Amino acid sequence: MTTTSPATGFTAAEPAGQFPVGTIEPDYVLTQALGTDPAAVFADISGADRGYWERARHFVQDEVLPAIDGYWERADYPMHLVSRLGELDLLRDGVQVDGFAPMSRMAAGLVTMEISRGDGSVATMIAVQGGLALRSIAECGSAEQKKRWLPGIAGGREFAAFALTEPTHGSDAVGLESTATRTAGGFLLNGEKKWIGNGSVGGVSVVWARGDDGQVHGYLVPQDSPGYTATTIEGKLALRAIWQAHIRLENVFVPHENVLPGARSFKDTARVLLATRLGVAWSAVGHATACYETAVQYAKQRQQFGRPLAASQIVQERLARMLSELATMQLMVVQMSRLDEEGALTPEQASLAKYTCTRTARSIASNARDLLGGNGILLANRVARHLADIEAIHTYEGTETMQALIIARGITGISAFA
Repeated sequence: MTTTSPATGFTAAEPAGQFPVGTIEPDYVLTQALGTDPAAVFADISGADRGYWERARHFVQDEVLPAIDGYWERADYPMHLVSRLGELDLLRDGVQVDGFAPMSRMAAGLVTMEISRGDGSVATMIAVQGGLALRSIAECGSAEQKKRWLPGIAGGREFAAFALTEPTHGSDAVGLESTATRTAGGFLLNGEKKWIGNGSVGGVSVVWARGDDGQVHGYLVPQDSPGYTATTIEGKLALRAIWQAHIRLENVFVPHENVLPGARSFKDTARVLLATRLGVAWSAVGHATACYETAVQYAKQRQQFGRPLAASQIVQERLARMLSELATMQLMVVQMSRLDEEGALTPEQASLAKYTCTRTARSIASNARDLLGGNGILLANRVARHLADIEAIHTYEGTETMQALIIARGITGISAFA
């Protein structure tokens, strides 16, 4: 005998004489892309931008979602997905590279949003490899360095890391203590770095260190260089499917040709970080979208008190609230991206986007997790994974407090960082 729920359409077998009707839970279908756009903010994006977005969506549905829970649970890095991102030209975060099609800032944001809807670790692969490392070389590198590194990094054929944060310098990265001491033929790097995505997987690290002149400079360091030791950080509760490293630099020799000529002070480092801050806001929109769309699908399929959850007033109010918050986030990132494309985006605006979107994504994820009840903590139902990963993006690229200080400095004209 089988029973079919008229509300969900799911059919479940009822073993005769063992289980009463209604005790067998259906297999929920929660990962469909619903195309949520309540304010129609994406209705007029260009065909080229939409092409990137659709390619990212197919990648998420066909390759990320079917496998990511296992990698996340094992804290295993699916490095083949970096290669796939490169093959699909989804890895560049809007950085222009010779031989690759133009990619607008809007397209980069849409890709980050869509990949984040699938998984935060995979989105962080883009943020690290394309947003930080690739951009550092593209903006600060020599012609020879660009020719050597950009195609392979953009194409996902080589791994790249951005090594700025130190064990004792996170929010105050401007005070970094890693040193680059001049020596015959180049420089010797000494110091430590922490939370460096891709820092222990091979490839090249863009290491930021303080030179003899007291200024911060950038150095291209192959990870097999003598004196470069990287240990993968374990025990993370977020972004478990990408590896971050604790790096020790002990007299690592860097030849002159591996010094980034355009990285002359921390202002150049900050320029790279500013360009990626808006990407974190887009990532938050993707995470929030996943949580909202999961909640919608679950509410329609989950039966309680003889009816679907979606028939309850309180559930409908929750969904309406989440949609309202999501629409606010979407409107903000689209407008900020338009300003970015015009070259008019200010640091305060980028911080406002990151500050608002990661905070709001937290609220949506928490609401969705609660709406799913006990099922909300299961990886198979994906909300818990996004809830955890939002905690990471809420911190990286500048904590909430640091973003607030940047915003408030613009409001008051007074710096309160120290």
